[in-house]
Amino acid sequence: MTTNSIYDKLGVRRIVNASGSKTRLSGSIMPEEVVRTMMEASRDLVDIEYLQAKASEIISEVTGAEAGIVTTGAASALLLSTASCVTGLDIVKMEKLPDTTGMKNEVVIARHHRNGYDHQIRLAGVKLVEAGLNETGIGVGQRSVEGWEIEAAITERTAAIAYFAKPSNTPPLEEVVKIGEAHGVPVIVDAAAELPPVSNLRKFIAQGVSSVAFSGGKAIRGPQASGILAGERDLIMGAVLQQLDMDTTFELWNPPANLIDKSRLKGIPRHGIGRGYKAGKEEIVGLITALQLYANQDHQHEMEEYETKCKLIVEALQSVASVRATYLPETDLRAIPLVEIQFLNAKEARDLIKIDTKLKERNPPIYLEGSRIDEKILQVNPFNLKGEDLDLIVSRIKEVA
Repeated sequence: MTTNSIYDKLGVRRIVNASGSKTRLSGSIMPEEVVRTMMEASRDLVDIEYLQAKASEIISEVTGAEAGIVTTGAASALLLSTASCVTGLDIVKMEKLPDTTGMKNEVVIARHHRNGYDHQIRLAGVKLVEAGLNETGIGVGQRSVEGWEIEAAITERTAAIAYFAKPSNTPPLEEVVKIGEAHGVPVIVDAAAELPPVSNLRKFIAQGVSSVAFSGGKAIRGPQASGILAGERDLIMGAVLQQLDMDTTFELWNPPANLIDKSRLKGIPRHGIGRGYKAGKEEIVGLITALQLYANQDHQHEMEEYETKCKLIVEALQSVASVRATYLPETDLRAIPLVEIQFLNAKEARDLIKIDTKLKERNPPIYLEGSRIDEKILQVNPFNLKGEDLDLIVSRIKEVA
């Protein structure tokens, strides 16, 4: 770690993040080129609408979508996408949100897709309508939610179908898209953490979804508080109209035609429900730079580097009798390789909590992935690890084992 950093000056401890790209642990580290372009962007002024229009062109090229915008994280993209599904290009409806009285104000979602991020969908003023039962989730049946159950939940009040993308999620997205198309209902997808693989940048759009949200601060390595909303032109237009600063008059307003078709609007909308999610020029430039870098990088080489780091840790821990370290290769369900660490002297989960606490006590704190702590397993995710972190992780694990 560099000395005399801004965090040293602030008195905030820097960490070794072996837990992945979690937002609470600062997401990811931006490439120097991204940092440089953000600095350059900070030194001049532009019309944000035209910068978003250029971002739309780049997002379209990379994802295959008709249009796209930079958002303040994937979560805000969900709100903007939902709001656009509810209002369309009706500026009267835009002004009323989150009051959706008299509008299509229901979003259908498979029961087992419910999670904390659906707060962002509900913020638009809609009601989530759960479809089906989560029998497999609690081990009392053989079936999860099926397509016909989603279709049965659609009514004249349905504004959208929400789908949270995970490799094992059901029903298949293609089936849900066909259901939406049959009823004229858009399908909005949260794919915030579904990179890698890089092919997912185009996969969901190719499957016919109306919009898809990606995080910009995870695998793409853009600004942490950035995201992408890509999708159908009208949906993106409705979203950006509810995000931008609209403090002007209709007569003086000359938006970029490739992003906003002024001729289709009755007037200029007021500041929309997404105004608090404005993206600044630095974030927009940083994100589109990071996106282009990510789309064109050698991902096979990247995976090989992750594999090497994991195997070095496993090899270094082989001599520790109280630790069992196992290399877990990438699979369709696991985006990058990991190291599984079992502390053999830990008899129950609370023993592992003590070990995890000890790893965080010294400077720098080491954060391992703890999602399997109930199985008495901690994991090392190599995504954010620098070369010098590996020896430190190994030595500290030996100390606490």
